[in-house]
Amino acid sequence: MGSILLFNKPFGVICQFSRDGVHPTLADYIALPDIYPAGRLDTDSEGLLVLTDDGQLQHRITDPKHKLPKTYWVQVEGVADEAALEKLRCGVKLPDLSAGLRTSFTTQPAEVHVIDQPADLWTRNPPIRSRKNIPTSWLELTIREGKNRQVRRMTAAVGLPTLRLIRYRIGAWTLSGLEPGQWRIESL
Repeated sequence: MGSILLFNKPFGVICQFSRDGVHPTLADYIALPDIYPAGRLDTDSEGLLVLTDDGQLQHRITDPKHKLPKTYWVQVEGVADEAALEKLRCGVKLPDLSAGLRTSFTTQPAEVHVIDQPADLWTRNPPIRSRKNIPTSWLELTIREGKNRQVRRMTAAVGLPTLRLIRYRIGAWTLSGLEPGQWRIESL
């Protein structure tokens, strides 16, 4: 094929084709043979997933050495002030989950700023939890690494728990024009 497939992964979908009997999977949306995800998105995250049938391209997209920027729209609980944003911009110290929490690491600096809720954003099913007296903020956050649940862990570490996480961009590829569950093929 020599192409890539851009998929807008809905909330609750597992980033694999094999069924687990509990959650919907990529097989429920994409019926193409020999195509595989280049990276992952947590089940409770939404947005852009890149798939390909090209193993070298798959490796390049996921390899940290290539540092493709990944941009997320993040709805957080609380008001994002400049102090919290500056911590994200400098790098946040987090426990290293792969080492059994015995060690920690500091994330690479993120590019981050407060945004309005993205235009034409779809309604999430189920909706996020909301608390009457606690405001929320939207951030656009770009990172070049991808540790386990990194964005959620980063925002929580600066006092802004993530309520909704949508990956909008990987490198030059975006969600533009894709509703949840939709996909399109693009040539390289």
